[in-house]
Amino acid sequence: MKVSTYTPDYTGPLAIVYENLEELAKHLAPEQEARVEALADKFDEQWLELQSGANTTWVYKVKSSLDTDARAEKMRQAGNALCLKANALFADRVAILGHHVPAVAEGAALGNYQFLRYFSDQHKRRNSLVQLFVEAGHEAAVQAQAIAVMGTVFARDLVNTPVIDLTATDLANEAKAAGKRHGFAVEVLEKKQIESLKMGGLLAVNYGSTEPPVFIIMEHKPAGATNEKPIVLVGKGVVYDTGGLSLKPTNYMDDMKSDMGGAAAVLGTMSAVAEANLPLHVIGLVPATDNRPGGNAVTPGDVITISDGTTVEVMNTDAEGRLILSDALVYAKRYNPELVIDLATLTGAAARAIGHYAIVGMGNAGAEAMNTLQASGLATHERVVEFPFWDEYKELLKSPIADMKNIGGAEAGAITAGKFLEHFTDYPYIHLDIAGPAFLKKRIGYRVEGGTGVGVRLLFDFLSKKSA
Repeated sequence: MKVSTYTPDYTGPLAIVYENLEELAKHLAPEQEARVEALADKFDEQWLELQSGANTTWVYKVKSSLDTDARAEKMRQAGNALCLKANALFADRVAILGHHVPAVAEGAALGNYQFLRYFSDQHKRRNSLVQLFVEAGHEAAVQAQAIAVMGTVFARDLVNTPVIDLTATDLANEAKAAGKRHGFAVEVLEKKQIESLKMGGLLAVNYGSTEPPVFIIMEHKPAGATNEKPIVLVGKGVVYDTGGLSLKPTNYMDDMKSDMGGAAAVLGTMSAVAEANLPLHVIGLVPATDNRPGGNAVTPGDVITISDGTTVEVMNTDAEGRLILSDALVYAKRYNPELVIDLATLTGAAARAIGHYAIVGMGNAGAEAMNTLQASGLATHERVVEFPFWDEYKELLKSPIADMKNIGGAEAGAITAGKFLEHFTDYPYIHLDIAGPAFLKKRIGYRVEGGTGVGVRLLFDFLSKKSA
């Protein structure tokens, strides 16, 4: 969506967020002012629509006292409601004035998202709203949010695209195209290179597929980067997950195109970081494959060897994400990173624990890193709930015939998955399980049905503040 600066010669619908009636005087006709004065108390914290001839104005009275983060989220939801109203009127533009302009604009842009690729009549379905005008003085904040929205929309598109059009190779091509658009370097390792690196986790998950695996390496390294050691982002790229021979029930497979939500978040974040040219050295790693039960598919009871030499007894082939991520976490060691953050739709246990309301986080990076990430989670409403990460959970991963097994047991499944991954790290590490919020069955405000792009706004805020 295009964003422009509001000027007095603007023509089109207005949306005004206000605290006192006096703030509306310069924008409203007398009869509109009278209507607001008569009805405003009935429309606190919601849009009141006013008409003056052919002109439409929406006003929103801010009344309740909320903390900064809660207020921002409420205004994003107001922006979502605004975009729905504008589209209902077939308006192609709306100007946002008054208070909380950046948050309202962000909610409107996110809520206006559509995935129409497979509709034959998409021209009829397309939203009319294509441009936002924002009051002068808010341009810098809105521009930063527009970049985060761009990355989020890119991630949503990737998650929503079915595997027939988004194989691992297609995902690599999307990364290359994004690198060209936004200015970051991309290298793609093909199957022979993956074999030479002995990435046994990625190769094992790929055994049952007719499509080859890829390992995507993205890098943003501007002159004058402020961090001596890079920050590495790792995303799970299982472009479709049948569960392998530990086959999922059919209804659990319906939305498994979304099992690359972590990879999508890393591609979206790298795009945003490069577009904003943040003065940070950031690397993105994505191991990618589908997980199928065909061919020589890995079987329960098989023992595989990860690229650092660790042997793993595969007890459940549907616990495949941790296998491909293990090779990526080993690969990250070569960068001597300041911090590694992985994102993965990893466990149903995380989704069952907290639903779609937040991300499950855990790690060994220390309180400062986790607290900073959680602060960004509150600021973007992509909240991170920290789970314990005690070493006792490692006991649940012991195998009688190998160094580890790939599942723990019925209890603490999200945590044992995280402890499995930690085994392959020797650097400060945070694991984010996005299984709950990555894909929605129905719209929740500006988080539309389907892929949400969760993780992009969180990481972009985190990295932006780190680079400030």
